[in-house]
Amino acid sequence: MPLALYLLAVAVFAMGTSEFMLAGLLPDIAADLGVTVGAAGLLTSAFAAGMIIGAPLMAALARRWPARSGLLAFVLVFAAAHAVSALSANLPVLLVARVVAAVANAGFLAVALTTAATLVANDRKGRALAVLLSGTTVATIAGVPGGAALGTLLGWRATFWAIALLCLPAALGIVTGVPARGEPAPDDPPRPSLRTELRLLTRPRLILVMLIAALVNAATFGTFTFLAPIVTGTAGLAEWWVPVVLVLFGLGSFLGVTVAGRLADRRPGLVIAAGGPVLLAGWVALAVLAARPVALLVLVFVQGALSFALGSTLITRVLYAASDAPTMGGSYATASLNIGAAGGPVLAATTLGPGQADIGPVWVSGLLIAAALLLALPLLRVITAPPAGRAGAGSPGPHDSRGDGAEKGTPGGTGGRGQEAAGIPTAADGDD
Repeated sequence: MPLALYLLAVAVFAMGTSEFMLAGLLPDIAADLGVTVGAAGLLTSAFAAGMIIGAPLMAALARRWPARSGLLAFVLVFAAAHAVSALSANLPVLLVARVVAAVANAGFLAVALTTAATLVANDRKGRALAVLLSGTTVATIAGVPGGAALGTLLGWRATFWAIALLCLPAALGIVTGVPARGEPAPDDPPRPSLRTELRLLTRPRLILVMLIAALVNAATFGTFTFLAPIVTGTAGLAEWWVPVVLVLFGLGSFLGVTVAGRLADRRPGLVIAAGGPVLLAGWVALAVLAARPVALLVLVFVQGALSFALGSTLITRVLYAASDAPTMGGSYATASLNIGAAGGPVLAATTLGPGQADIGPVWVSGLLIAAALLLALPLLRVITAPPAGRAGAGSPGPHDSRGDGAEKGTPGGTGGRGQEAAGIPTAADGDD
Protein backbone atom coordinates (compact mmCIF):
# COMPACT_ATOMS: atom_id res chain seq x y z
CA MET A 1 0.00 0.00 0.00
CA PRO A 2 1.32 3.51 -0.81
CA LEU A 3 2.66 5.61 2.07
CA ALA A 4 0.14 8.31 1.19
CA LEU A 5 -2.69 6.04 2.37
CA TYR A 6 -1.18 5.79 5.85
CA LEU A 7 -0.72 9.55 5.98
CA LEU A 8 -4.37 10.03 5.11
CA ALA A 9 -5.25 7.55 7.87
CA VAL A 10 -3.52 9.85 10.41
CA ALA A 11 -5.96 12.62 9.52
CA VAL A 12 -8.87 10.18 9.66
CA PHE A 13 -7.66 9.19 13.15
CA ALA A 14 -7.82 12.81 14.31
CA MET A 15 -11.24 13.30 12.80
CA GLY A 16 -12.59 10.01 14.16
CA THR A 17 -11.38 10.92 17.63
CA SER A 18 -13.15 14.27 17.37
CA GLU A 19 -16.38 12.66 16.21
CA PHE A 20 -16.61 10.18 19.09
CA MET A 21 -14.87 12.00 21.96
CA LEU A 22 -17.87 14.08 23.06
CA ALA A 23 -19.44 11.07 24.76
CA GLY A 24 -16.97 11.49 27.61
CA LEU A 25 -16.82 15.31 27.60
CA LEU A 26 -20.47 16.42 27.56
CA PRO A 27 -20.92 16.79 31.34
CA ASP A 28 -17.81 19.00 31.62
CA ILE A 29 -18.81 21.07 28.57
CA ALA A 30 -22.32 21.57 29.96
CA ALA A 31 -21.02 22.64 33.37
CA ASP A 32 -18.44 25.03 31.90
CA LEU A 33 -20.88 26.71 29.50
CA GLY A 34 -23.77 26.78 31.96
CA VAL A 35 -26.17 24.62 29.92
CA THR A 36 -27.87 21.28 30.49
CA VAL A 37 -26.29 18.02 29.36
CA GLY A 38 -29.21 17.61 26.97
CA ALA A 39 -28.46 20.96 25.36
CA ALA A 40 -24.77 20.07 25.12
CA GLY A 41 -25.87 16.85 23.42
CA LEU A 42 -26.92 18.99 20.46
CA LEU A 43 -23.22 19.13 19.62
CA THR A 44 -23.39 15.48 18.56
CA SER A 45 -26.45 16.07 16.38
CA ALA A 46 -24.85 19.16 14.84
CA PHE A 47 -21.75 17.19 13.90
CA ALA A 48 -23.81 14.38 12.32
CA ALA A 49 -25.92 16.86 10.33
CA GLY A 50 -22.78 18.61 9.10
CA MET A 51 -21.32 15.30 7.94
CA ILE A 52 -24.43 14.30 5.99
CA ILE A 53 -24.84 17.66 4.26
CA GLY A 54 -21.15 18.37 3.88
CA ALA A 55 -20.10 15.21 2.04
CA PRO A 56 -21.82 15.89 -1.31
CA LEU A 57 -21.55 19.67 -1.09
CA MET A 58 -17.83 19.71 -0.36
CA ALA A 59 -17.08 16.98 -2.89
CA ALA A 60 -18.89 19.01 -5.55
CA LEU A 61 -17.02 22.16 -4.53
CA ALA A 62 -13.62 20.45 -4.59
CA ARG A 63 -14.14 18.30 -7.69
CA ARG A 64 -12.05 20.63 -9.87
CA TRP A 65 -9.29 20.99 -7.29
CA PRO A 66 -6.22 18.77 -7.25
CA ALA A 67 -6.82 16.07 -4.63
CA ARG A 68 -3.87 17.27 -2.54
CA SER A 69 -5.17 20.84 -2.45
CA GLY A 70 -8.65 19.72 -1.40
CA LEU A 71 -7.39 17.40 1.32
CA LEU A 72 -5.05 20.07 2.69
CA ALA A 73 -7.76 22.73 2.74
CA PHE A 74 -10.22 20.48 4.55
CA VAL A 75 -7.76 19.33 7.22
CA LEU A 76 -6.67 22.93 7.92
CA VAL A 77 -10.28 24.13 8.23
CA PHE A 78 -10.94 21.19 10.55
CA ALA A 79 -7.98 22.20 12.73
CA ALA A 80 -9.10 25.85 12.79
CA ALA A 81 -12.63 24.83 13.82
CA HIS A 82 -11.20 22.95 16.80
CA ALA A 83 -9.10 25.94 17.81
CA VAL A 84 -12.24 28.09 17.75
CA SER A 85 -14.07 25.40 19.76
CA ALA A 86 -11.35 25.43 22.40
CA LEU A 87 -11.69 29.21 22.73
CA SER A 88 -15.50 29.39 22.64
CA ALA A 89 -17.30 30.81 25.66
CA ASN A 90 -20.89 29.88 24.79
CA LEU A 91 -22.84 27.01 23.24
CA PRO A 92 -23.94 28.73 19.98
CA VAL A 93 -20.33 29.43 18.97
CA LEU A 94 -19.36 25.87 19.83
CA LEU A 95 -22.31 24.54 17.81
CA VAL A 96 -21.28 26.52 14.74
CA ALA A 97 -17.68 25.40 15.12
CA ARG A 98 -18.79 21.76 15.33
CA VAL A 99 -20.85 22.10 12.16
CA VAL A 100 -17.88 23.65 10.35
CA ALA A 101 -15.61 20.86 11.61
CA ALA A 102 -18.12 18.24 10.46
CA VAL A 103 -18.42 19.77 6.99
CA ALA A 104 -14.62 19.82 6.68
CA ASN A 105 -14.47 16.24 7.97
CA ALA A 106 -17.07 15.13 5.44
CA GLY A 107 -15.29 16.88 2.60
CA PHE A 108 -11.96 15.38 3.60
CA LEU A 109 -13.35 11.87 3.86
CA ALA A 110 -15.22 12.14 0.56
CA VAL A 111 -12.06 13.24 -1.27
CA ALA A 112 -9.88 10.78 0.66
CA LEU A 113 -12.10 7.82 -0.24
CA THR A 114 -11.92 8.74 -3.90
CA THR A 115 -8.17 9.42 -3.69
CA ALA A 116 -7.51 6.12 -1.93
CA ALA A 117 -9.23 4.26 -4.74
CA THR A 118 -7.03 5.97 -7.34
CA LEU A 119 -3.77 5.24 -5.52
CA VAL A 120 -4.10 1.48 -6.00
CA ALA A 121 -5.03 -0.97 -8.74
CA ASN A 122 -8.71 -1.34 -9.56
CA ASP A 123 -8.99 -4.69 -7.76
CA ARG A 124 -7.42 -3.43 -4.50
CA LYS A 125 -9.93 -0.77 -3.48
CA GLY A 126 -11.05 -2.83 -0.50
CA ARG A 127 -7.55 -3.03 0.96
CA ALA A 128 -6.98 0.68 0.37
CA LEU A 129 -10.25 1.47 2.13
CA ALA A 130 -9.24 -0.77 5.04
CA VAL A 131 -6.03 1.22 5.53
CA LEU A 132 -7.94 4.51 5.40
CA LEU A 133 -10.67 3.39 7.80
CA SER A 134 -8.10 1.98 10.21
CA GLY A 135 -7.72 5.60 11.33
CA THR A 136 -11.32 5.51 12.58
CA THR A 137 -10.94 2.16 14.32
CA VAL A 138 -7.69 3.22 16.01
CA ALA A 139 -9.53 6.36 17.15
CA THR A 140 -12.04 4.18 19.01
CA ILE A 141 -9.19 2.18 20.57
CA ALA A 142 -6.80 4.96 21.59
CA GLY A 143 -8.07 8.37 20.53
CA VAL A 144 -11.41 8.43 22.34
CA PRO A 145 -10.15 7.03 25.68
CA GLY A 146 -7.08 9.26 25.42
CA GLY A 147 -9.24 12.30 24.72
CA ALA A 148 -11.45 11.48 27.69
CA ALA A 149 -8.39 11.12 29.95
CA LEU A 150 -6.93 14.40 28.71
CA GLY A 151 -10.23 16.14 29.30
CA THR A 152 -10.38 14.76 32.85
CA LEU A 153 -6.85 15.96 33.63
CA LEU A 154 -6.74 19.32 31.86
CA GLY A 155 -10.34 20.14 30.96
CA TRP A 156 -12.39 19.61 27.82
CA ARG A 157 -10.74 22.50 25.97
CA ALA A 158 -7.37 20.71 26.10
CA THR A 159 -8.87 17.84 24.10
CA PHE A 160 -9.97 20.23 21.34
CA TRP A 161 -6.50 21.79 21.28
CA ALA A 162 -4.95 18.32 21.00
CA ILE A 163 -7.11 17.49 17.96
CA ALA A 164 -6.12 20.78 16.30
CA LEU A 165 -2.43 20.07 16.88
CA LEU A 166 -2.77 16.48 15.63
CA CYS A 167 -4.00 17.85 12.30
CA LEU A 168 -0.68 19.61 11.66
CA PRO A 169 1.47 16.50 11.04
CA ALA A 170 -1.42 15.10 9.00
CA ALA A 171 -1.36 18.25 6.86
CA LEU A 172 2.40 17.92 6.41
CA GLY A 173 1.93 14.29 5.40
CA ILE A 174 -0.64 15.28 2.78
CA VAL A 175 1.73 17.84 1.26
CA THR A 176 4.65 15.41 1.14
CA GLY A 177 2.85 12.13 0.53
CA VAL A 178 -0.16 12.70 -1.71
CA PRO A 179 0.89 13.16 -5.34
CA ALA A 180 -0.14 16.37 -7.01
CA ARG A 181 -2.50 15.88 -9.88
CA GLY A 182 -0.94 17.12 -13.06
CA GLU A 183 -2.54 18.03 -16.33
CA PRO A 184 -4.56 15.19 -17.88
CA ALA A 185 -2.80 13.15 -20.52
CA PRO A 186 -4.05 13.53 -24.09
CA ASP A 187 -5.45 9.99 -24.12
CA ASP A 188 -7.21 10.31 -20.74
CA PRO A 189 -10.99 10.08 -20.96
CA PRO A 190 -12.76 13.38 -20.27
CA ARG A 191 -14.01 13.85 -16.72
CA PRO A 192 -17.80 13.51 -16.49
CA SER A 193 -19.83 16.58 -15.63
CA LEU A 194 -21.27 17.08 -12.17
CA ARG A 195 -24.74 16.45 -13.55
CA THR A 196 -23.58 13.14 -14.99
CA GLU A 197 -22.05 12.08 -11.68
CA LEU A 198 -25.17 13.07 -9.75
CA ARG A 199 -27.28 11.10 -12.21
CA LEU A 200 -25.66 7.95 -10.85
CA LEU A 201 -27.81 8.39 -7.76
CA THR A 202 -30.75 7.20 -9.84
CA ARG A 203 -29.11 3.83 -10.50
CA PRO A 204 -30.91 1.10 -8.54
CA ARG A 205 -27.68 -0.76 -7.78
CA LEU A 206 -25.99 2.25 -6.18
CA ILE A 207 -29.10 3.16 -4.20
CA LEU A 208 -29.40 -0.43 -2.98
CA VAL A 209 -25.81 -0.70 -1.77
CA MET A 210 -25.92 2.74 -0.10
CA LEU A 211 -29.14 1.80 1.70
CA ILE A 212 -27.75 -1.49 2.98
CA ALA A 213 -24.52 0.19 4.09
CA ALA A 214 -26.54 2.84 5.95
CA LEU A 215 -28.62 0.16 7.72
CA VAL A 216 -25.51 -1.71 8.85
CA ASN A 217 -23.86 1.46 10.14
CA ALA A 218 -27.08 2.49 11.87
CA ALA A 219 -27.06 -0.84 13.69
CA THR A 220 -23.42 -0.38 14.68
CA PHE A 221 -23.82 3.08 16.15
CA GLY A 222 -27.28 2.43 17.57
CA THR A 223 -25.71 0.19 20.19
CA PHE A 224 -22.24 1.77 20.35
CA THR A 225 -23.71 5.12 21.39
CA PHE A 226 -25.49 3.56 24.36
CA LEU A 227 -22.93 1.02 25.53
CA ALA A 228 -22.28 2.93 28.77
CA PRO A 229 -25.76 2.36 30.31
CA ILE A 230 -25.62 -1.28 29.23
CA VAL A 231 -22.29 -1.72 30.98
CA THR A 232 -23.21 0.07 34.21
CA GLY A 233 -26.92 -0.76 34.25
CA THR A 234 -27.70 -4.11 32.65
CA ALA A 235 -24.33 -5.73 33.42
CA GLY A 236 -23.95 -3.95 36.75
CA LEU A 237 -20.26 -3.12 36.23
CA ALA A 238 -18.44 -0.13 37.67
CA GLU A 239 -18.05 3.01 35.55
CA TRP A 240 -14.36 2.36 34.90
CA TRP A 241 -15.40 -0.65 32.83
CA VAL A 242 -16.98 1.67 30.23
CA PRO A 243 -13.67 2.68 28.57
CA VAL A 244 -12.57 -0.96 28.73
CA VAL A 245 -15.66 -2.00 26.79
CA LEU A 246 -15.17 0.82 24.28
CA VAL A 247 -11.56 -0.26 23.72
CA LEU A 248 -12.71 -3.87 23.20
CA PHE A 249 -15.19 -2.66 20.60
CA GLY A 250 -12.43 -0.64 18.94
CA LEU A 251 -10.04 -3.60 18.89
CA GLY A 252 -12.73 -5.73 17.31
CA SER A 253 -13.46 -3.06 14.70
CA PHE A 254 -9.77 -2.83 13.82
CA LEU A 255 -9.61 -6.59 13.35
CA GLY A 256 -12.79 -6.58 11.27
CA VAL A 257 -11.60 -3.83 8.93
CA THR A 258 -8.20 -5.49 8.53
CA VAL A 259 -9.60 -8.92 7.66
CA ALA A 260 -12.35 -7.54 5.44
CA GLY A 261 -9.80 -5.43 3.58
CA ARG A 262 -8.31 -8.66 2.21
CA LEU A 263 -11.70 -10.07 1.21
CA ALA A 264 -13.77 -7.05 0.15
CA ASP A 265 -12.39 -6.98 -3.41
CA ARG A 266 -12.28 -10.68 -4.30
CA ARG A 267 -14.83 -12.32 -1.99
CA PRO A 268 -17.36 -9.66 -0.96
CA GLY A 269 -20.22 -12.13 -1.20
CA LEU A 270 -18.55 -14.34 1.39
CA VAL A 271 -18.27 -11.45 3.86
CA ILE A 272 -21.91 -10.43 3.38
CA ALA A 273 -23.50 -13.89 3.18
CA ALA A 274 -21.51 -15.39 6.06
CA GLY A 275 -20.85 -12.31 8.20
CA GLY A 276 -24.36 -10.81 8.00
CA PRO A 277 -26.30 -13.67 9.63
CA VAL A 278 -23.59 -14.12 12.28
CA LEU A 279 -23.75 -10.39 13.03
CA LEU A 280 -27.53 -10.65 13.46
CA ALA A 281 -27.13 -13.65 15.78
CA GLY A 282 -24.56 -11.67 17.75
CA TRP A 283 -26.93 -8.77 18.39
CA VAL A 284 -29.60 -11.20 19.60
CA ALA A 285 -27.05 -12.94 21.84
CA LEU A 286 -25.89 -9.60 23.25
CA ALA A 287 -29.46 -8.57 24.04
CA VAL A 288 -30.09 -11.86 25.84
CA LEU A 289 -26.73 -12.17 27.62
CA ALA A 290 -25.86 -8.52 28.36
CA ALA A 291 -26.43 -9.04 32.09
CA ARG A 292 -23.53 -11.48 32.18
CA PRO A 293 -20.28 -9.47 32.23
CA VAL A 294 -18.05 -12.10 30.60
CA ALA A 295 -20.50 -12.65 27.77
CA LEU A 296 -20.87 -8.88 27.36
CA LEU A 297 -17.11 -8.36 27.01
CA VAL A 298 -16.72 -11.16 24.47
CA LEU A 299 -19.73 -10.17 22.40
CA VAL A 300 -18.77 -6.48 22.28
CA PHE A 301 -15.43 -7.46 20.73
CA VAL A 302 -17.07 -9.87 18.27
CA GLN A 303 -19.77 -7.41 17.27
CA GLY A 304 -17.20 -4.68 16.70
CA ALA A 305 -15.27 -6.98 14.38
CA LEU A 306 -18.31 -8.20 12.45
CA SER A 307 -19.93 -4.75 12.20
CA PHE A 308 -16.87 -3.08 10.73
CA ALA A 309 -16.03 -6.04 8.49
CA LEU A 310 -19.50 -5.96 6.94
CA GLY A 311 -19.71 -2.16 6.92
CA SER A 312 -16.34 -1.59 5.26
CA THR A 313 -17.10 -4.25 2.65
CA LEU A 314 -20.37 -2.52 1.76
CA ILE A 315 -18.66 0.87 1.54
CA THR A 316 -16.19 -0.71 -0.89
CA ARG A 317 -19.16 -1.88 -2.97
CA VAL A 318 -20.50 1.71 -2.94
CA LEU A 319 -17.20 2.87 -4.43
CA TYR A 320 -17.38 0.18 -7.11
CA ALA A 321 -21.01 0.99 -7.91
CA ALA A 322 -20.10 4.69 -8.13
CA SER A 323 -16.93 4.16 -10.17
CA ASP A 324 -18.41 6.27 -12.98
CA ALA A 325 -18.36 9.23 -10.53
CA PRO A 326 -14.63 9.81 -10.01
CA THR A 327 -15.08 12.98 -7.95
CA MET A 328 -18.42 12.34 -6.20
CA GLY A 329 -18.25 8.61 -5.47
CA GLY A 330 -16.46 9.13 -2.16
CA SER A 331 -19.19 11.54 -1.03
CA TYR A 332 -21.86 8.92 -1.72
CA ALA A 333 -19.97 6.46 0.50
CA THR A 334 -19.50 9.12 3.19
CA ALA A 335 -23.16 10.12 3.11
CA SER A 336 -24.37 6.54 3.48
CA LEU A 337 -22.04 6.02 6.46
CA ASN A 338 -23.23 9.13 8.23
CA ILE A 339 -26.92 8.71 7.52
CA GLY A 340 -26.57 5.44 9.39
CA ALA A 341 -24.41 6.96 12.13
CA ALA A 342 -26.99 9.71 12.70
CA GLY A 343 -30.15 7.64 12.30
CA GLY A 344 -29.16 4.59 14.34
CA PRO A 345 -28.76 6.40 17.67
CA VAL A 346 -32.03 8.30 17.10
CA LEU A 347 -33.94 5.05 16.62
CA ALA A 348 -32.13 3.40 19.52
CA ALA A 349 -32.88 6.34 21.83
CA THR A 350 -36.62 5.72 21.45
CA THR A 351 -36.19 2.49 23.43
CA LEU A 352 -34.64 4.27 26.42
CA GLY A 353 -36.51 5.97 29.22
CA PRO A 354 -38.05 5.40 32.64
CA GLY A 355 -39.02 1.79 33.09
CA GLN A 356 -37.39 0.67 29.83
CA ALA A 357 -34.49 -1.78 29.70
CA ASP A 358 -31.03 -0.58 28.72
CA ILE A 359 -30.79 -3.33 26.09
CA GLY A 360 -33.42 -1.74 23.84
CA PRO A 361 -30.76 -0.30 21.49
CA VAL A 362 -29.32 -3.79 20.99
CA TRP A 363 -32.68 -5.09 19.78
CA VAL A 364 -32.91 -2.09 17.45
CA SER A 365 -29.48 -3.01 16.03
CA GLY A 366 -30.69 -6.55 15.46
CA LEU A 367 -33.80 -5.34 13.61
CA LEU A 368 -31.70 -3.03 11.42
CA ILE A 369 -29.37 -5.89 10.45
CA ALA A 370 -32.36 -8.11 9.74
CA ALA A 371 -33.72 -5.44 7.39
CA ALA A 372 -30.30 -5.13 5.71
CA LEU A 373 -30.12 -8.90 5.16
CA LEU A 374 -33.64 -9.02 3.73
CA LEU A 375 -32.44 -6.59 1.07
CA ALA A 376 -28.92 -7.94 0.58
CA LEU A 377 -29.19 -11.72 0.46
CA PRO A 378 -31.73 -12.03 -2.41
CA LEU A 379 -29.69 -9.52 -4.47
CA LEU A 380 -26.22 -10.64 -3.42
CA ARG A 381 -24.95 -11.10 -6.97
CA VAL A 382 -26.10 -7.61 -7.89
CA ILE A 383 -24.32 -6.08 -4.89
CA THR A 384 -21.09 -8.00 -5.47
CA ALA A 385 -20.84 -7.56 -9.23
CA PRO A 386 -17.11 -7.35 -10.12
CA PRO A 387 -15.26 -4.24 -11.26
CA ALA A 388 -14.39 -3.69 -14.90
CA GLY A 389 -11.99 -6.16 -16.42
CA ARG A 390 -13.06 -9.04 -14.19
CA ALA A 391 -15.96 -10.34 -16.20
CA GLY A 392 -15.99 -14.02 -16.88
CA ALA A 393 -12.51 -14.91 -15.72
CA GLY A 394 -12.98 -13.84 -12.15
CA SER A 395 -9.45 -12.49 -11.99
CA PRO A 396 -8.27 -8.94 -11.76
CA GLY A 397 -8.21 -7.00 -14.97
CA PRO A 398 -6.42 -3.79 -15.86
CA HIS A 399 -7.26 -0.63 -14.01
CA ASP A 400 -10.33 0.93 -15.58
CA SER A 401 -12.11 3.91 -14.10
CA ARG A 402 -15.26 3.37 -16.14
CA GLY A 403 -16.86 0.99 -13.66
CA ASP A 404 -18.48 -2.38 -14.10
CA GLY A 405 -18.61 -3.86 -17.53
CA ALA A 406 -22.11 -5.14 -16.98
CA GLU A 407 -23.35 -1.62 -16.41
CA LYS A 408 -21.80 -0.47 -19.65
CA GLY A 409 -22.85 -3.39 -21.75
CA THR A 410 -19.23 -4.36 -22.32
CA PRO A 411 -18.07 -7.98 -22.39
CA GLY A 412 -19.07 -9.64 -19.16
CA GLY A 413 -22.43 -7.92 -19.24
CA THR A 414 -24.02 -10.63 -21.33
CA GLY A 415 -27.59 -11.59 -20.72
CA GLY A 416 -30.16 -9.89 -18.49
CA ARG A 417 -30.80 -6.98 -20.83
CA GLY A 418 -33.62 -5.67 -18.67
CA GLN A 419 -31.28 -5.40 -15.69
CA GLU A 420 -28.59 -3.72 -17.79
CA ALA A 421 -31.06 -1.13 -18.96
CA ALA A 422 -31.81 -0.31 -15.34
CA GLY A 423 -28.16 0.03 -14.52
CA ILE A 424 -28.09 -3.25 -12.52
CA PRO A 425 -25.39 -5.82 -13.33
CA THR A 426 -26.61 -9.28 -14.25
CA ALA A 427 -26.54 -12.20 -11.85
CA ALA A 428 -23.99 -13.91 -14.06
CA ASP A 429 -21.44 -11.32 -13.06
CA GLY A 430 -21.56 -12.02 -9.34
CA ASP A 431 -18.58 -12.72 -7.15
CA ASP A 432 -19.74 -14.41 -4.01
